[in-house]
Amino acid sequence: MKPSKLFGLHAVQAALDYSPKTINQAWVDAQRQDKRLQQIIDHLRDLGIEPEQADRKRLDKLADNNNHQGIVIKVDMPTELSEHDLQTAVENLTATALFLVLDNVQDPHNLGACLRTADATGANGVIVTKDNATGITPTVCKVACGAAETIPVYQVTNLARTLRWLKEHGVWVMGTADDAEQTAYQTDLNLPLALVLGAEGAGMRRLTREQCDVLIRLPMLGTVESLNVSVAAGVLLYETVRQRMTAKR
Repeated sequence: MKPSKLFGLHAVQAALDYSPKTINQAWVDAQRQDKRLQQIIDHLRDLGIEPEQADRKRLDKLADNNNHQGIVIKVDMPTELSEHDLQTAVENLTATALFLVLDNVQDPHNLGACLRTADATGANGVIVTKDNATGITPTVCKVACGAAETIPVYQVTNLARTLRWLKEHGVWVMGTADDAEQTAYQTDLNLPLALVLGAEGAGMRRLTREQCDVLIRLPMLGTVESLNVSVAAGVLLYETVRQRMTAKR
């Protein structure tokens, strides 16, 4: 775990709801009196944490001058796992593999949303690149609404090598590309699978694309040319779940 700070009523409430054991300190605005903040203070006290009274100047400093809404908490942030951890997890899987792979995705809001959907669909983990990409940050945790603490995030230095290793161990690597000939709905997703999505706007890098066994796309029937990466991830993960549930009937 790595210490960090969360601030704002929504972010603090999410931490209380989904990962209360990670909270170890709190500061509140001594001048602010409102029902929602008081409810959070009561919740913190129920956990044995007595918030420290602070003036606005100190809260501004603790929150790096962001909008803290009168509350800042110190939490133990989840840490990314390693490539070795990923290999161990794959070797110990007892169910059909399902990994989401994000190639150089830099927006923490997208990563947070992807973690939330990966958790909801029962994915085995999310694989991210170490360089030129976001890792687990307070913003990621806020958007993930608890999923950052439950879904494994594997940070790898060489994504092409990792994908090659996954293929050697029976996992199919399927990448998303606008020019793919087949759609996700025409593709059998009921197999050990790593779904690869590229960065916002740029898509997958060339070496990543070359490691894909199959390229698939989502049909775009309107005027927009692409979907936000977290939306696309959600569609693909749930189509995978749909196919697997249908196959079990």
